[in-house]
Amino acid sequence: MTVVVVTDSTSALPEALRASHGSLTVLGIPVLIGGAEYREGEDVGGEAILRAMREGQTVTTSGLPPEELRATYTRLLDEGASGIVSVHLSGRLSGTVAAAEAAAAGFGGKVAVVDSLGAGMGVGYPALAAVEAAEKGMDLLTAAAAAQEAIGRTTTYFYLDTLEYLRRGGRISAARAIVGTALSVKPILGVEDGRIDVIEKVRTPTRGLQRLAALAVGDAGESEVEMTVHHLGTERRAEALAGWLQERFEGRLRGMDVTEVGAAVGAHCGPGLVGVITRRRN
Repeated sequence: MTVVVVTDSTSALPEALRASHGSLTVLGIPVLIGGAEYREGEDVGGEAILRAMREGQTVTTSGLPPEELRATYTRLLDEGASGIVSVHLSGRLSGTVAAAEAAAAGFGGKVAVVDSLGAGMGVGYPALAAVEAAEKGMDLLTAAAAAQEAIGRTTTYFYLDTLEYLRRGGRISAARAIVGTALSVKPILGVEDGRIDVIEKVRTPTRGLQRLAALAVGDAGESEVEMTVHHLGTERRAEALAGWLQERFEGRLRGMDVTEVGAAVGAHCGPGLVGVITRRRN
C-alpha cells in the first residue's frame, strides 16, 4: 500500500471527492450543541447548526483528541500504509494540529503533519494535493511537500453578516467585532498565515459578493484555478457568486464546487456566510 492522507472534517470536501479517493480518511470534528456532543459529517451538519442557532442554543466545537488520531494512524499503518500525511485546520484556529503532532511523535517519522493554515477547502485543497501525489506513487516526504506547495497557491476570502459568532468563539478580537456592529457594516475577511482578519467592510450583501469576486480574480491573476464557494444558509448568494466566477474564469476554471460548510466552521461564522477559496494550478 502507498502513502495515505488523513484530514479533518473542517476541510469541507464534497462527498463525491471523498468517495473517489480510497487513500483519504476524514475524521469528524466534535461539535457540541446545548452540551450534547456530535461528530461533524457523521451525525451533524450545517443544517443542524443553523437550526440550533435560530433556536438560541449554544454551539461550540473542540479539536480532535490525540488518542483518536493515534488510533487512526495505527490502524492505517497496520492496514499496510507506508506513511501518512495528516493535514488539518489552521493551528492558529484549532488545537487539532498540535494534537496530530503529539500523536505522530510515536510513529518514527511515518506520519507527516501539515498545518494547512486554512479552513474549509483551505484545508481540503492541500489534503487533495497530498492525495494526488500519493496516488501517483510518491513517497511520504514528496506527498507532504505537495500539500505544503498547495497551501502557498490557495487563498481564502469570506463575507459574514456579523462578526458576533467569530467573537464568541475567540477567533477574532472583541474590538474588531464591536466596531463592525457599531457601524452596521458587513465584514470581508481573509485567512492569512493561518489567522482570520478583517480586510475591508461593505454596506450590503450584494457589495460583499462583488468584493469577494474581485479579490478572487485579483489573486488568481492569469492562472488556471480550482474554486469552491462555501455558504451557510445562503445558497442563492453562493450560486450567484459561483455563476459570476464561472463566466470570469471561462477557459481557466478546472473545477467549481458550491458547498454548505459543515458544523464546525458554521458554528464560528454563523448564518449568512459566503466564502470563496481558490487554488491556483500554475
